[in-house]
Amino acid sequence: MTDVATAVPSTVPESEKPSTDPTPTIAPAAPIPTSLSPASVGPDPKVLAQEQQTGKKLGLFTEALPESKPDPETPLNPDQEAKYAGILAWAQALGPIPVSSEKATTTREIDDEEKMWLTRECFLRYLRATKWNTVDVKKRLEATLIWRREYGVLDHTPEYIEIENQTGKQYVLGFDRNGRPCLYLNPAKQNTEKSPRQIQHLVFMVERVIDLMGPGQDTLALLVDFASSTTSSNPNIAQGRQVLSILQGHYPERLGRSLVTNLPWFVYGFFKIINPFIDPLTRAKLKFNEVMTLHVPAAQLDKKFGGECDFEYNHSIWWPEFIRITKERRALYTARWRELGSKIGASEFELKGGSVQDPIAEASEAVEKLEVK
Repeated sequence: MTDVATAVPSTVPESEKPSTDPTPTIAPAAPIPTSLSPASVGPDPKVLAQEQQTGKKLGLFTEALPESKPDPETPLNPDQEAKYAGILAWAQALGPIPVSSEKATTTREIDDEEKMWLTRECFLRYLRATKWNTVDVKKRLEATLIWRREYGVLDHTPEYIEIENQTGKQYVLGFDRNGRPCLYLNPAKQNTEKSPRQIQHLVFMVERVIDLMGPGQDTLALLVDFASSTTSSNPNIAQGRQVLSILQGHYPERLGRSLVTNLPWFVYGFFKIINPFIDPLTRAKLKFNEVMTLHVPAAQLDKKFGGECDFEYNHSIWWPEFIRITKERRALYTARWRELGSKIGASEFELKGGSVQDPIAEASEAVEKLEVK
């Protein structure tokens, strides 16, 4: 049997290590939030026990290593604050919108799911993507709301999508050095004929990855390995352009970095053809054949990508665990949104469990209390 001590990295977050002490310790009392944080959803103890027994990583890392932290948010200048306030006011007053992009279509009011999607960070992502052009932001936000309805983003169930992931051609494992969840793509493991569901699968996975993002992080890392891929297993030009259109149009500022390795000659040609359609900001985030550990800690990087994590995709274990974790996190995120007033413009940082209390102000308040005593 594989030596567990060497097969499973010892630098995983403490919350994801199986307990070896049969006597539970009593944690000190702590304030109980009105609802649990989405980040409180962790791995199934049964999966952790299987990992301990096999020496393989079979599930997900649900939190980044302590040293892997998001970059601090850049404060807005007065002009940006004014533009953000204008977009917030516009969204709060938004009336019925079309249910599809077809002409003469019906309209309906935005629902709670759509209001919850219209967060502070959502507005900022669209503002940055349009270089703070508020006219464009309004057009693009409404276009995305219509697209989400028409495409059926929330209607693609795990049961409908599951067949696309039977071979593990996409999976989430670990976080990069900035706390971004890592989505792995393995084109060589393509298992279905080209169809709309292949692209729906990618959208489904991106939506779930967003659920795994911690407070202060709203971008993902994409790791693509073209080893053993063929022309038939890779997306064609039409699919590539459709994916780019969806990601750039409806998920702006969501890609933090993209790491591509083992690029064959025919894929170079593919990138050359679609390159004109790639946004310059996105193009700058593409890294080819770089050492992966420069961007992802070895302890949370799949060994097949040069890391130390001996990950084995077992669909019967990984897929149910992935669906459970993301579903529970989404439920807690939704509960927090409702507790905070079901508002358009809510803070994703707070919805994901982050504290909005200014630490400097908090420290000053504590000092004042001591002085009073």
